[in-house]
Amino acid sequence: MDIGDMRRDFESEGLDREQLDNDPVQQFEKWFEDAREAGILEPNAMSLATAGSDLQPDLRTVLLKYFDHQGFVFYTNYGSRKAKELEENPRAALLFPWLGLNRQVIIQGTVAQVSKTESMRYFASRPRGSQLGAWVSEQSKAISSRGLLEQKVAEIKRKFGDGEVPLPSFWGGYRVIPERIEFWQGRPSRLHDRFEYLRSHDGWNIQRLQP
Repeated sequence: MDIGDMRRDFESEGLDREQLDNDPVQQFEKWFEDAREAGILEPNAMSLATAGSDLQPDLRTVLLKYFDHQGFVFYTNYGSRKAKELEENPRAALLFPWLGLNRQVIIQGTVAQVSKTESMRYFASRPRGSQLGAWVSEQSKAISSRGLLEQKVAEIKRKFGDGEVPLPSFWGGYRVIPERIEFWQGRPSRLHDRFEYLRSHDGWNIQRLQP
């Protein structure tokens, strides 16, 4: 199927250096709020790219659950494919595709597990169904049928009854500690505005990139 004629021009006001905050996390927060106010579906949805020791790139969509100057946090099963890749190669890239605003943000950096206290705090805030699901799923492993998964859910429900669902030892958070953040604003004729923040020993260096 030839889809080469699928295209649209990106109409937007553009992005100048003077509009950018010197702090990329503050700039990200501004754009995140813009996406939320614009009604972008799941503005915290981000593509997470990893590669293990085999250097085979892997990609999936996860949800950002917290961010500050320490980094960008998501949660997962520590036995999952992504977790194994991060153990072998603790580096990752994130992409926020806010295409309804003709914007993208790319974040690259190192990755570390968050503290157990942070994981417990977030796990306690999850809906009960999601807490039970974390116990049930051996994420990324093969299973013969949906019915077997539902059987495991029923077993876990019986196990915990109406009591508190504890944090599984195999589940928790990761923090992507940014070294590079790029803000991309679509412009007509593919002459997009791109600004890159690179971490240095005394802060962040900012430069415009060609589209």
